[in-house]
Amino acid sequence: MKILIVENEIYLAQSISTKLTELGHHCESAPTIKDAIKDEEFDAVLLSTNISGQNFYPLIEHYKKSIIILMVSYVSNDTVSSPLKAGANDYILKPFMIEELVRKLNHLQDYINFKKENETYRSYIDHLLKKSPQQEITNKTKLPILLKVNYQKNADAIVFNYTKKFNESFTFISLDDADAISQLKKIHENELVYLINFQNLKKSDKTKVLSLIQNRRVILSTTDLNDAQDSDMQSIEVKNEEGVFEKGDILSIENYVKYIIVKYQNKFPDTELSKKLGISRKSLWEKRKKYGISKKK
Repeated sequence: MKILIVENEIYLAQSISTKLTELGHHCESAPTIKDAIKDEEFDAVLLSTNISGQNFYPLIEHYKKSIIILMVSYVSNDTVSSPLKAGANDYILKPFMIEELVRKLNHLQDYINFKKENETYRSYIDHLLKKSPQQEITNKTKLPILLKVNYQKNADAIVFNYTKKFNESFTFISLDDADAISQLKKIHENELVYLINFQNLKKSDKTKVLSLIQNRRVILSTTDLNDAQDSDMQSIEVKNEEGVFEKGDILSIENYVKYIIVKYQNKFPDTELSKKLGISRKSLWEKRKKYGISKKK
């Protein structure tokens, strides 16, 4: 990290700089607020709020994109509360261990990185799911609920719109995973869980999953509109006109074959299905194994 130390106690500033430099950081020091405001960027600013007679708020504004940690001798509105409201990130009481300062710096850097990463993912997901179905889940919707869709993005859009609207996080599990049921058992019963690929399970495993999610906060999705016909679980069915071939989307050959197998393996015998795909029955079996598709019985 490139770190600016704003401290009028020269020996203290030098001590902090030396210890941080030994840990691989690049440090610069400034004894006054005027000297500290430079036309360059710093990853972090260590600001002493005990510099008497100097207004440090312009510095907080100037380095608002940096991590700002206040170095204080005592906690008060002037030394901590007001600067934090103005944009500083945290504070540390003098005297302090350098390890504690580094811990705070690393924690804040991780927070900033995770926040930026989360914003990037959210922006991408919003773009990916911008064609949202009209159906939605509300805070009055009784869970568990089954989303029956002919295109997985429809279910994804409903779930992400719900969690965004009500500011709620969830645990995601694909039922294609070999340990999916084990994962589900380990999750606290009050957590919100989103399960996909219910259509790929054997009948016995479907029964097991339906039993496990009773009275739990689970959103289950399937691309088989005939799934769970005998279940008492509430369901929402979403069909878009283009089906899986949404405007603007082109499936890869592999995804196309996977979709056709999942969609039609119960409607056609293997001999006819493999013929329609232009492959042998052995190749059809191999593709089921490769994609983790269970043939329903």
